[in-house]
Amino acid sequence: MQIGGATSYPAPAASLLPARPLTSSVSLDVSPDITRAAQAPVTAGQPLADEQSASAREEADKPTDSSANPDKSKAAQGEPSPEQQRLEQLEVAKLVSRDQEVRTHEQAHAAVGGQYAGAPTYTYERGPDGKRYAVGGEVGIDAGALPNDPEATLRKMEVVIRAALAPAEPSAQDRQVAAQAQAQMTEARAQLAQQQSSEAQSASEARAEQRNKNKEPNDGADQSAAATQQDRPSSSSLDLYKQLSGLQEPAPVVDLVA
Repeated sequence: MQIGGATSYPAPAASLLPARPLTSSVSLDVSPDITRAAQAPVTAGQPLADEQSASAREEADKPTDSSANPDKSKAAQGEPSPEQQRLEQLEVAKLVSRDQEVRTHEQAHAAVGGQYAGAPTYTYERGPDGKRYAVGGEVGIDAGALPNDPEATLRKMEVVIRAALAPAEPSAQDRQVAAQAQAQMTEARAQLAQQQSSEAQSASEARAEQRNKNKEPNDGADQSAAATQQDRPSSSSLDLYKQLSGLQEPAPVVDLVA
């Protein structure tokens, strides 16, 4: 069973006559409503044609707008515009330059500081390309004085100052560390001068004491020699004694009578 008929009927041929003659040919007995109904198929085609032409113009305008604004079309598809790409490239270049500057700065501290400097540590920032770049860093350095050894403290502070000022452009923190090390050197020099003065005084006292010890035995020997010299007769007395002992017996006295 089929719904609807499959037979086709030929449509009546469209009239090529204008609407006015058709109106004039209608009998006076026909009502105005029938006349308008007869004229409706002819006048209804104009709005449909206008609607179709407007749709055609809209379709024609769509490709024109897309080609005029390719950046908007790419942005709608999720792709960055050329202007955005240039901005990202500039930002990446700045991050690369900053990364190199920071690493060179901190490695200079560590290389010169030697045993008194620690390993560099960095602060990172992720760029538009997804990579991490160092934008800050620091190196720990031991700037403390060595107790009871001003000479070693002076040598250490010299290294600390060179390490703090090693980069081409030392930061304010670097200069502060160098100033602290310079103050430590001043204090160490004062301690060294005091220590040297104390050592010189102690050495002087030790030499004086040694001289006193060496002088006491010499004084006793001199006194003993003087006493022995006094006990012994002089050489001239001995010679006179020898001469007197060698004389002959005196002759007898002769008395002469006149």
